Amino acid sequence: MYPSYNISPKAPDSTGMSTAVQLAAKFRLGWNIGNTFEAPGGETGWGSPVITEDYIKFVKQQGFNAIRLPCAWNLTHLADAKTAKIDPNWLNRVKEVVGYCVRNDIYVLLNIHWDGGWLEQNCTPLKKDSVNAKQRALWEQIATAMRDFDEHLMFASANEPNTSNAEQMNVLLSYHQTFINAVRSTGGKNSYRSLVIQGSSEWISLSAFPTDPASKRLMYEEHNYTPFQFTLMDGDQSWGKMFYYWGAARHSAIEPDRNPNWGEEAEQLKWFKRMKEEFVDKGIPVLMGEYGAYRRGGSSNIPKDLATHNDAVDYWLTYVTKEALAHGVKPFFWDTGGALDRKNNTVKDQRTIDALTAGGK
Repeated sequence: MYPSYNISPKAPDSTGMSTAVQLAAKFRLGWNIGNTFEAPGGETGWGSPVITEDYIKFVKQQGFNAIRLPCAWNLTHLADAKTAKIDPNWLNRVKEVVGYCVRNDIYVLLNIHWDGGWLEQNCTPLKKDSVNAKQRALWEQIATAMRDFDEHLMFASANEPNTSNAEQMNVLLSYHQTFINAVRSTGGKNSYRSLVIQGSSEWISLSAFPTDPASKRLMYEEHNYTPFQFTLMDGDQSWGKMFYYWGAARHSAIEPDRNPNWGEEAEQLKWFKRMKEEFVDKGIPVLMGEYGAYRRGGSSNIPKDLATHNDAVDYWLTYVTKEALAHGVKPFFWDTGGALDRKNNTVKDQRTIDALTAGGK
């Protein structure tokens, strides 16, 4: 369906390329540059300023030595949709930002993000062949362009894919397999690069993992916004109301209808225990590729017990970060410019940074 873009494969090069377990041990706190390279229309499409090397250095100064770079390729960055050829200017710009990270000893996770859902919303037998063809074409190009970066660069296959049954999960697994095959086929350091596959609403059993010709180079990724009503929900719904408070000791007596009725410490511990036992203990590093809780208090949705709310947000961030690391899970906080000012390289929400840092100690 598309031409092969693996037009210059190199001999495998394992120089300086650690196993996934060795690599994951080198990073602790991770940071997302969200709503930027995955924005339709490009880097500034959703209001983010152009990312500079100074900003990357600033992120590191705050204590984060790993960065996740959510990235779109399909919707607005194809020079030719018929051949799935990526605009070389876009490839070069993404490569430039990856270079900012690698030069500054920051580990960087580059993916094909939501991108209109061309993969994530099409884990179906009907779409299997066409999506696999595009997955291969895009990853052959991305992997070839980024091939000479050392182990600081990791690739991830997808973002929050949507499956609801075994048939759809099998299709998703084929997309992950195509990703691995495409990256490995380009050779060089890509023959040994750590690659990340992501679960969906259902987690992927280790027994169903894709086959990798490289030994011990796979990681697993899931996201953690539990409970959604506290972390991300921005308006009451018929099925439930927003939570403003979280944690057994941080419920509000002033506003009890905004206290959570699920998803507190025990739920978090259950999830981390599962990640540790199913993956970490068996030699598969786990990335919590996105997580976060955010302060309310704009023109609407203002907690009546604001002090307790802010304490609860701090507590969630510290607790989840701490438990992630205690269970061998590597956390990447989701930020879209709310905590760190990307234009002026200043801290906008010191409490959030302090809470994340406390969790990392």
